[in-house]
Amino acid sequence: MAGSTLGTLLSVTTWGESHGRGIGVVIDGCPAGLSLAEQDIQIYLNRRKPGQSRFTTPRKEDDTVEILSGVFEGMTTGTPISLMVRNTSQRSRDYREIASYYRPGHADYTYDRKYGFRDYTGGGRSSGRETIGRVAAGAVAAKLLQELGITVNAYTRSIGPVTIHPDRFDLSQMEKNAVNMPDAEAAALAEAYLDQCRERQDSCGGVVECVISGLPAGVGEPCFDKLSACLAKGICSIGAVKGFEIGDGFRSAEAFGSDNNDAFYRKEDGSIGKRTNHSGGVLGGISDGSDLIFRAAFKPTPSILTEQQTVNREGEEITVSIKGRHDPIIVPRAVVVVECMAALTVLDLLMVSMTSRLDRIKDFFGV
Repeated sequence: MAGSTLGTLLSVTTWGESHGRGIGVVIDGCPAGLSLAEQDIQIYLNRRKPGQSRFTTPRKEDDTVEILSGVFEGMTTGTPISLMVRNTSQRSRDYREIASYYRPGHADYTYDRKYGFRDYTGGGRSSGRETIGRVAAGAVAAKLLQELGITVNAYTRSIGPVTIHPDRFDLSQMEKNAVNMPDAEAAALAEAYLDQCRERQDSCGGVVECVISGLPAGVGEPCFDKLSACLAKGICSIGAVKGFEIGDGFRSAEAFGSDNNDAFYRKEDGSIGKRTNHSGGVLGGISDGSDLIFRAAFKPTPSILTEQQTVNREGEEITVSIKGRHDPIIVPRAVVVVECMAALTVLDLLMVSMTSRLDRIKDFFGV
């Protein structure tokens, strides 16, 4: 299937289906010499694992990662790294009914039109379990970025009408609630709102925000491979993402230039900084040295028990109620997916940027 590979110098190819034997990823271009163990990756996979709260699918999966290649005696070798997670809790019988019709909000119809055939058990490649490969690869990228002093932190900004407040922002609170919100008060309100959604047999959406700190100025390529463009591609490739913005984003359309522009100044150490960060850390598609801030909007989970109108493959109109094990909201488990896709995108562009200047190439080769 075309479209399963992302990246230029650091490329990742995900493979597998929700109800197949397993899910995995191949990472090509990771430098040799990075200390890497399965536990480094497992920490990230545990964050997206199902069955951890009443707001996630009850499907029970260990999601245990196996390193199949590219690591020797705890260090990356520079050769392709292959990672696999075996599926152990498939219940394909839950999906037999949907083989004959198209679920509203799902990719059933579009896959049928594109391929003339679809894997209806759990959505196949359009399933949320495809993100396992992204998270596994992103864990490797995040560890490499840490070696460079770069951190990537995503969190739930909003769920339905509930939004975190900057005065209560505390990343440590994410581990203390089921919705990954860095705001205890907002988290309690969001959980109550989700309980109401569940009582109505409905679902809701939300927004994930991500902050990349320590990224130097100068990362990103002109025109088609802008940092902003590549991030948009990576984040919008996540299933259920319907919106993407950097910095002030869509609010910029309502602002005056005098307000939206970020004034430059000279810091005490002689470096250049900005007094504000309306740009979100990107100017001309290239990082400006400030925190890179972006947001992704996720639609409500389309699989709901509420009756919906659709058609079967013969075009007959029918009424359906989706059965099976589904998340009432995607956002909390998508936080780590956003984080990992950002890490992969930024690391790839960092590696591409290494060849941007002749003086740095000479320094590298000692010329």
